[in-house]
Amino acid sequence: MTKAEVIVAIADKTGVDKASVSTTLESFFEIVKDTLAQGDAVYVRGFGSFVNKHRAAKKARNISAKTTVMVPAHSVPGFKPAKEFTEQVKASVK
Repeated sequence: MTKAEVIVAIADKTGVDKASVSTTLESFFEIVKDTLAQGDAVYVRGFGSFVNKHRAAKKARNISAKTTVMVPAHSVPGFKPAKEFTEQVKASVK
C-alpha cells in the first residue's frame, strides 16, 4: 500500500477530504522525523514506538580495496510494534 492509497483509505473511512488527510499525514511524518532527530522517541499506544537504535563503532572491510575502515558510533531510526499489533499480524498471516 502506498502513501496515496493510505490517504484515500483514511479519507473514505472518515469522510474528511483528501487534502486535509494528506496535510495531517505529512505533519505526522515530519513530527516523527524531527522528534527522532532530537534523540527522543514517539510512542503510539496500541500501534508501536518509533525509537532511535544506537549502533556501536566497529571495523568494516572494503573488500575491493582490501582496507579496513572504522565506522563511527551512530543512531538509526527504528520501529518496535506494540504487542497487540504484533499479535494481530501473526493471527492474520496465512
